[in-house]
Amino acid sequence: MSALSQPHLLGIKYLQPSDLQLIFETADEFYEVINRPIKKVPSLRDKTIANIFFENSTRTKLSFELAEKRLSADVINFSASGSSVAKGETLVDTVNNILAMKVDMVVMRHPNPGAAHFLASQVKATIINAGDGAHEHPTQALLDAYSIRQKFGKDLKGLRVAIIGDILHSRVALSNIFCLRMLGAEVQLCGPATLMPRYIESLGVTVSYDLMQTLQWCDVANFLRVQHERMDVKYFPSIREYVMQYGLNSQLLDRLNKPITIMHPGPINRGVELTSEVADSAQSIILQQVENGVAIRMAVLYLLAGSR
Repeated sequence: MSALSQPHLLGIKYLQPSDLQLIFETADEFYEVINRPIKKVPSLRDKTIANIFFENSTRTKLSFELAEKRLSADVINFSASGSSVAKGETLVDTVNNILAMKVDMVVMRHPNPGAAHFLASQVKATIINAGDGAHEHPTQALLDAYSIRQKFGKDLKGLRVAIIGDILHSRVALSNIFCLRMLGAEVQLCGPATLMPRYIESLGVTVSYDLMQTLQWCDVANFLRVQHERMDVKYFPSIREYVMQYGLNSQLLDRLNKPITIMHPGPINRGVELTSEVADSAQSIILQQVENGVAIRMAVLYLLAGSR
């Protein structure tokens, strides 16, 4: 079995281009598996995987759990609410207690940036970062890039991808930038100036504050949710004003002189980032992203299991 260059998946920036290609090629095989009548393979039947989520999650948690079960792994689900974490137990103690039950791999989401890196240095298990604060969300970037490959072909060199919305608080944006740039795509960020990180251009992207200009420029537009839960101050006057400046509706799409592909990592605030008409349109590949998430996560789990 081929293996990744890293023993963990902590972030896209630690991977090599060859790692991305290996993940995509492996996901191609698992995509066929999940679309056949018998959707299960015995690849990880000797592995036990713990999903440890210190933040709320629907799509990511379900996607990882389904991927694990499709690979025939034993699965433990842990939620911080109602656990001993609420009594003051440390992250390392929590995970070590779970590992004492002979767990091989840990999928973790945590509100603090760097939590996955810290854990990987402290425990003897494979760690997969399912999102650490506003830092990285590597499997989301992988499934986004995989979805774009399905639509446009395997070579993304020169493809123009826009990431639109709350860039400042988004772990999806950062992982997507690393992934898309590594694959040779051009990336433009668009959103309110108050939600644009300083010095973000140093990552090799361009920045625009004009939605229509960005839509005219891009081949793919990936819209991000406004993350009110991470905001301790007001970053724009009102939701109504945000929608007027950065929300996408069918009238704007009709004004473009070309078709573009619409993406969103979810959850969608319908009527804010996208109207329902746009989200459910033929130009949207949002549901394909969800489907591809299972294949990508199966590939990541399978390849990491073979690296130890």
